[in-house]
Amino acid sequence: MTEAGDRNLRWGVSKRLEFIDFRLFWQGSFNRKDIVDFFGISEQQASSDIALYQSRAEKNLTYDRSQKSYVRTADYSPEFVGPFSDRYLLQLMAVQRGWMNEGDTWFSDKPPVEVVGSLQRRATSPSHLLHILDAIKQNAELEVGYASLTGSTPGLRVIAPHSFLFAGGRWYIRAWSKEHNDFRDYNLNRIDSAILLGKCNVNANMDLEWHHTMELVLTPNPMLEETKQRAVAAEYDMVADELRVPCRLSAAFYLINEHNLDVPLGVLKPDKQQLVLKNLDEVVRAREVVRNLSVDALLKMKEAKLGS
Repeated sequence: MTEAGDRNLRWGVSKRLEFIDFRLFWQGSFNRKDIVDFFGISEQQASSDIALYQSRAEKNLTYDRSQKSYVRTADYSPEFVGPFSDRYLLQLMAVQRGWMNEGDTWFSDKPPVEVVGSLQRRATSPSHLLHILDAIKQNAELEVGYASLTGSTPGLRVIAPHSFLFAGGRWYIRAWSKEHNDFRDYNLNRIDSAILLGKCNVNANMDLEWHHTMELVLTPNPMLEETKQRAVAAEYDMVADELRVPCRLSAAFYLINEHNLDVPLGVLKPDKQQLVLKNLDEVVRAREVVRNLSVDALLKMKEAKLGS
């Protein structure tokens, strides 16, 4: 929401104006003491910040003498924060799960929150994450201790990560595997050691599954009652009963798996399979073709290296 002219504001002033806007938008009110306590500034500076905010968005607030607070007006419109619900909701979940301290947020109070169906997993080691970030920046290889669920023997393996992926409530790194000479996903929570090695000769651009995207075309399950189909379409903000989701081919599996999109109609109860992937066959074929191209390119590079 920040305009070009706001870049001339000092960072601290800009943050305090954003704080005022956040409190008005989400909490409905604030007072001068809120700013003083949160930012550790003088009352005079806080008054100056409020005056500056009023000069920018006078219609957004009015002073309520009974509450001794500035309150949001009916004409309020966000000036420094966007009307983005996800930011607020994600912070609520982060505080509840212990990922953030409530003091690190701009909440003056928060509603009761319960996170259901999200099991606590082992935290990723900060030092491991730093090594992963360094490997991505330097296009370097990384020796990791890893426990796989694909049948590979647990132990040390050499990978070259190039990107992060979040799917199904888990964080992964997308990386080239030296052992398999292939690009694969590695669950961050299953990495128990990480040592930075030297430069990797494999270019991340060879991961064609990652770099190739296509639209997944989702519709409500036609076996649902009509009223339920309309509810599903509304929930996902579908247009003409279709939701088109651009997706990397390497990541399509996670979305398909999460919503049972590869299960034939009628196998599951419609309520357990509320969405249908209209172009499932097309997505599967495209991923297979692109994967084969990537595997062939990696094999030829390896053969050329051995032959040189």
